[in-house]
Amino acid sequence: MGRSNPSAVNADSTNKLMRADARRNRDQLIAAARAALGAHGRTASLDSIARDAGVGIGTLYRHFPTRDALVEAVYGAELDFLAASASTLLKQLPPEAALREWVARYAQFTAAKRGMMDTLRAGLAEGRIPASSTRERITSAIAPILAAGAESGALRSDVDPDDITTLLLGTFLATAASSSTDTSRRLLDLIVDALRSRP
Repeated sequence: MGRSNPSAVNADSTNKLMRADARRNRDQLIAAARAALGAHGRTASLDSIARDAGVGIGTLYRHFPTRDALVEAVYGAELDFLAASASTLLKQLPPEAALREWVARYAQFTAAKRGMMDTLRAGLAEGRIPASSTRERITSAIAPILAAGAESGALRSDVDPDDITTLLLGTFLATAASSSTDTSRRLLDLIVDALRSRP
């Protein structure tokens, strides 16, 4: 039987550690950027983001060569979390309550992105952020909640999840210029109320 090469084994272990470190650094940078962009918008300092993540500015640029790349990564990470939270809420709450809570989270997600809109629009226009993929993920997150609600009798069974995505996007676009959340909240309540099953 052949023997494993100790040098190859050590190199493989080192590579795995380096990859794990790189993933951890990237995650820390995204977390720090999320907080900084939420607090300061486009004026957030990349130096301070790197410092808050516990890495050097060179490490930030290795992962994200431009500010736009970092903003887009934050957007992607938060979209991942938002989409995944739908199934979590459905396990914890009745479908109607899960839907209302998820819609509220989606509203918060959208409001938090207003300071990034120029970057995100550029990313959409240049194809770095696929608009259809974002819409599909939102629709896919809503669909199981609607299905569970229809099965339980709490929500209507004749609703296309993509129609709800359209209604939500329209609401967020219509209220984007308003600094008050009252109008947005009222419209979202109307959408959820329209989805309730009627006797």
